[in-house]
Amino acid sequence: MNLSDLSPAGGATHRRKRIGRGVGSGHGKTSTHGHKGDKARGTVRPGFEGGQTPLHRRLPKQRGLGVGLTARGFNTGRYKTHYNIVNLGDLAARFEDGATVDPDTVLAAGLTRSNGLPLKVLNDGTLDKKLNIRAHKFSGNAQAAIEAAGGTAEVI
Repeated sequence: MNLSDLSPAGGATHRRKRIGRGVGSGHGKTSTHGHKGDKARGTVRPGFEGGQTPLHRRLPKQRGLGVGLTARGFNTGRYKTHYNIVNLGDLAARFEDGATVDPDTVLAAGLTRSNGLPLKVLNDGTLDKKLNIRAHKFSGNAQAAIEAAGGTAEVI
């Protein structure tokens, strides 16, 4: 057996369809494109989905752009401030009585993943220690709980 003896299996290959070569070829006149219409002319308008209701008609109507809004009227939260969240119960478990807690010490204690976001303290859990907490934001109940335990809540 030689490389020159190799050939594809029977039926695996097909002759090229030669269109536009006269009526006798079977593919003359309209050259397999049918009569008139966008498909015969080789183009469809942008957004055409074959007669299915196109995407721009399936989505809700576009409204004016406002703060935090994008086209089509959806609020994406683009301008929302994201926070590193920490709970009072976690702070009480990790820090000693009288400690000063700030974003750097919270990061070092492993309670947040990155220091790129502002820190917000929430009132989840109990705080029985006097902590001096410096954060970017406090929930109202968290601030009251910190002051009730004898600590301070300072907004950075």
